[in-house]
Amino acid sequence: MIPFNKPPYVGREEEYIRQAIHNCKISGDGDFTKKCNKWMENYANIEKALLMTSGSAALEMSAMLCDIQPGDEVIMPSYTFVSTANAFALRGAKIVFVDIRPDTMNIDENLIEDAITDRTKVIVPVHYAGVGCEMEQIMDIAVRHGIKVVEDAAQAVYATYNGKPLGTFGDFGCFSFHETKNYSMGEGGAILIRDKENIEKAEIIREKGTNRSQFFRGLVDKYSWVEVGSSYLPSELNAAYLWAQLECAEKINMERLKCWNQYYKELQNLERKGYISLPYVPEKCKQNGHMFYIKVANLEERTELIKYLYQKDIYAVFHYVPLHNSKAGKKYGVFCGEDRFTTLESDRLVRLPMYYGLTEQQITYIVGAIVDFYKNK
Repeated sequence: MIPFNKPPYVGREEEYIRQAIHNCKISGDGDFTKKCNKWMENYANIEKALLMTSGSAALEMSAMLCDIQPGDEVIMPSYTFVSTANAFALRGAKIVFVDIRPDTMNIDENLIEDAITDRTKVIVPVHYAGVGCEMEQIMDIAVRHGIKVVEDAAQAVYATYNGKPLGTFGDFGCFSFHETKNYSMGEGGAILIRDKENIEKAEIIREKGTNRSQFFRGLVDKYSWVEVGSSYLPSELNAAYLWAQLECAEKINMERLKCWNQYYKELQNLERKGYISLPYVPEKCKQNGHMFYIKVANLEERTELIKYLYQKDIYAVFHYVPLHNSKAGKKYGVFCGEDRFTTLESDRLVRLPMYYGLTEQQITYIVGAIVDFYKNK
């Protein structure tokens, strides 16, 4: 069976985990956590990066930093993972879903302004498959209306928009290092903080609401509970696993892009014949090979294709069920305008196996199976 995903592994993870154990420091904010934070800051050229227990935790912290209160409204696409909405619904916000663009599966930037009311507090663009949303227009809207921007960049490490890393445009950028991502620590994430005035509050929230970080820097003589917070520090063992990959992040990125490009090249003939649609990457965007998907005619054909591939020992999957169609989405949110593309396009999308270590021969086999499926039809 060719799996849909394999967690990235480069060979030094166990060595670094043993180092963390021998350092007698396996809780949060040890040497490996600090190295990962510094790597993110240097990579993104941003003021502060903090490793978190998950991408969900990063989003939850961003909601706290944005001071979301009950009744506030937060605009986002419905085609996203539940954590994007949960982070703000937990604070009592009303989620306002906006339709997506059918080409990139990202939020339609031209529909955002219609969803803004006097209760709108935050816009959350989600960079699907590591392809950037139209951040120039989104930031212009946010500035004109005095609204904060939280980028859900869970899938977007090493992806850029106009040459600038995704996650660095808005007030906060949230990343995931889940085992399905390009770089993994099992469960983990990070938050990027653009403005200096938010750093101290972020450190306090992350340290269970205490000023412990300031204490260790010698800024206070003892630390205490100063604000509401939570336990968002990942284990040093997780950070050690991640650091092994960040050391060779560019190599991993290039290998994934190589796989992505092979898929694209070998599937172009099926697209030319009108059987499938391939991913679209706008000229302003540089993607990171996080995901390769195709779009088929409809939900019925998708179900048949996934079943056929499974019979050929290939594990392909569909992706998000639009949140506004779910029980919780109807309870905590509302869809603004017409759902022209969100449900329609999500029903067509098939994700193909993509991971560090996927071979050229495996990709050729997968493509061959897809070609055979359409020959049989």
